[in-house]
Amino acid sequence: MAGIFKAPGAFAVTPHKVSTCILVQIYAPPAQISVPFPFSSVSQHNRLGLYLLALTKSCDDIFEPKLAELLNQLREIGGLMGQWLTNHLTNRLSALQSPDDLFNFFSEMRGILGGLDSGVVEDDQIILDPNSNLGFFLRRCILAFNLLSFEGVCHLLTNIGIYCNECFSTCPNYELQHLDDPSNEVEVLSEYENMDLENFISEKITEEIEAGITTSKGVSFHLYLPKALSTLVEGADIEASTNPKLEHSNKVGEHSLYIPSSSNALRYVDPSGGVFLRSNWQMQGYFMERAEAIEKHGSSFSSSAFELILRQLQKLAPELDRVHFLRYLNSLYHNDYFASLENLHCYFDYSAGTEGFDFLSPSPGTNSFGRYEIALLCLGMMHFHFGHPKQALEVFTEAVRVSQQQSNDSCLAYTLAAICNLLSEIGISSTTGMLGSSYSPMISVGTSLSVQQQLFVLLKGSLKRAESLKLKQLVAANHLAVAKFDLTHVQRPLISFGPKASMKLKTCPINVCKELRSCSRLVSEFSSEGSGLTMEGAFSTAWLKNLQRPIGSLVLSEDHGSGNNANPLQFCTQPSSIHGSLLQLVGSSYLLRATAWEMYGSAPLAQVHALVYATCFADTSSSLDATLVHVKLIQHLAIFKGYKEAFAALKIAEEKFLCISKSRILILKLQLLHERALHRGHLKLAQQVCDQLGVLASSITGVDMDLKTEASLRHARTLLAAKQFSQATAVAHSLFCMCYKFNLQVENASVLLLLAEIHMKSGNAVLGLPYGLASLSFCQSFNLDLLKASATLILAELLLSLGSTHRKRALTLIHGVFPMILGHGGLQLCARAYIAEAKCHLSDPSFSVSENSEVVLYPLKQASEDLQALEYHELAAEAFYLMAFVFDKLGHLEEREEAAAQFKKHIMVLENPQAVEDPLFNL
Repeated sequence: MAGIFKAPGAFAVTPHKVSTCILVQIYAPPAQISVPFPFSSVSQHNRLGLYLLALTKSCDDIFEPKLAELLNQLREIGGLMGQWLTNHLTNRLSALQSPDDLFNFFSEMRGILGGLDSGVVEDDQIILDPNSNLGFFLRRCILAFNLLSFEGVCHLLTNIGIYCNECFSTCPNYELQHLDDPSNEVEVLSEYENMDLENFISEKITEEIEAGITTSKGVSFHLYLPKALSTLVEGADIEASTNPKLEHSNKVGEHSLYIPSSSNALRYVDPSGGVFLRSNWQMQGYFMERAEAIEKHGSSFSSSAFELILRQLQKLAPELDRVHFLRYLNSLYHNDYFASLENLHCYFDYSAGTEGFDFLSPSPGTNSFGRYEIALLCLGMMHFHFGHPKQALEVFTEAVRVSQQQSNDSCLAYTLAAICNLLSEIGISSTTGMLGSSYSPMISVGTSLSVQQQLFVLLKGSLKRAESLKLKQLVAANHLAVAKFDLTHVQRPLISFGPKASMKLKTCPINVCKELRSCSRLVSEFSSEGSGLTMEGAFSTAWLKNLQRPIGSLVLSEDHGSGNNANPLQFCTQPSSIHGSLLQLVGSSYLLRATAWEMYGSAPLAQVHALVYATCFADTSSSLDATLVHVKLIQHLAIFKGYKEAFAALKIAEEKFLCISKSRILILKLQLLHERALHRGHLKLAQQVCDQLGVLASSITGVDMDLKTEASLRHARTLLAAKQFSQATAVAHSLFCMCYKFNLQVENASVLLLLAEIHMKSGNAVLGLPYGLASLSFCQSFNLDLLKASATLILAELLLSLGSTHRKRALTLIHGVFPMILGHGGLQLCARAYIAEAKCHLSDPSFSVSENSEVVLYPLKQASEDLQALEYHELAAEAFYLMAFVFDKLGHLEEREEAAAQFKKHIMVLENPQAVEDPLFNL
């Protein structure tokens, strides 16, 4: 049985609202003292009040329940009074026979409301506050009735007759006779007046408890829809992949990784076969909840299953435009370009862009029939997601033009922020022709600026515009973007000549900290914009989460003792909580802090911020951010604890996240496999892993620059391990040119360091010195302290390669960076520093091994332990060789033989690597 369809529009009086007004009159009759008749206790009175609150909240539903369904609900909540409530309601409705009856009825409704002119009121008299939920509902009904014409009143009267006749035609004969006989109401009233209801109810409850039949049932007071639509939204769980790895992530509720299922307490099955569903506001909240879950979990759930549900939901309720937007998000995060484009077009065709983008409200006087600029913004973000930078820039430029024409300042601010994000995330060597149009935000500074200078001007302009519009969330996001820019770019002045020109060519960590603090402060002060972002969604979603709690015992149970700890206010109000997008923004600031400390070289602080994010923002983080923080923590384990613990943590991460193409977890797995293969001497396996890493990168120029740089860098290291120095040098030079073209200066420091290492191992230490010094200069400019220590160590090793005459200078360099290396460096860097220090001492002719043996033995022992944990056979063999040399000088033959045996073992493993298939290499 379907509900009564109500045409969308302004608030109108319907038979269902008239029935609700009658029930409100029963709840708060005028001139009644304390507990009104026929209620015998406060708990009975409160149960009806809770029911009316839920009923009035669903007054804007698309469908309204029929009278028979309303009577069934009254029997459920009324208990022993249910029969009287249903009889009274049907009698009052049947008594409305003429327009005068309706006028008299709504005149009586005015008497229910209290006010300043209500006269003397007793202390315990029930007066309905006009500003309460029920009072506001009554005022809306009275106002809507007063606005009706006489024809409208007659039409309402006719609808009330149809409303009652449909109910009576479906009732059994004995029920019809009971409803049609007015004397039955008098008989029932006399029965209630002559019996002790309190004792009778207590006895009845005791009997039910002893019989074990009192259960906590669920009841829904909301939208009434067919079972097909109800099954989709209420009971349908979006199941993740059947991969057994996903079972580990959510074993508590046995629900999907994607979305927790709704509680069965919300479902109430009518005897006639229908199901009560959620209200229109709750449907919008449902859509927002699913959209947030899609953005949070990405492609970790089944696309086809959710798509099938959305198609059926669209078929059953075609007026719900946001279904198209959910289909767009589903296709977007499953990398289906054509489906995403089609669904995005469908969404804006059906909704004209007027739904779901409250935070992009246009200025007054603009076109209200559609928001073309918002459609362009979404299209540009879609191109950005699929790695089409030029198309995205063209679309964003058009969005800027349209936003300026429509005076949509908010959309313009968000479009500028999107352009900044595009320029910072994707490498573009030139934007001439795209950002140089007459409508471009860069026209005031011309097109001769580099991409980085354009990005800096755009960031400052976007931040200033967001501050002027008081878009605090966008301001906080822009502060994060500026902090990220300051982290990796040297801010050169636009005018770099004259006596006042700045010659400071370094990044400023203080500015980065200031921007991060500004972001946190703005998020904490977020108030007005947060409420404006989600006019319906936040309220509906929060209300939906409250309704998912088992509230049946609160509404239906006759027991109102201390055993019930539920809060009745949570039934109809939303909790004051921080919006999910805000929490993600705060979490992103902690991730950026962790990245900053990694670059600056403070491993403990980087680990602390990563742990804070993993602990405090795990529930609200997106899948990309969650995988990123796991990657950071696993990399920390690999660097400081070795591969055994890192791979153990990696297995847990693989069970939690899908290891799909281009996933951060998969990239991390390939990185760890490549490093361990190089250390073990498995060069063929290392080359295979390196090829797999290169395949993951997009073929589009400027896209996946980090991944392309990583693949080329590891390819050069593989060639270096194979002693193919010329090929390794060629790959490194090509990589340096690419990084210079796309202004990847931090990566250039690592490439220059690799070139210095290649020349050192090839025997051309003199050629390696300029590269080492250049890398050191880059590290100083970008405050890369740990990489600077590594570059200094390479310079010391280059000096040692030139001869023993440079040993003092080399030892001074090593001792200068020892605090940084030992405090923040990993196992490999510390071992290299220990070996280099020992070689400096042993190359000194004046150094006496017998007198100062511990000066060289202690660092060599530490280096051997660290390198064995990393399974780095080449450096471990060098450490044991030097230890055997020292023991031979000391005359300790037994220790010398033991060290020589270890040296031989590592050399044999390095020269004859075992071709054993790695169980982790399952790509």
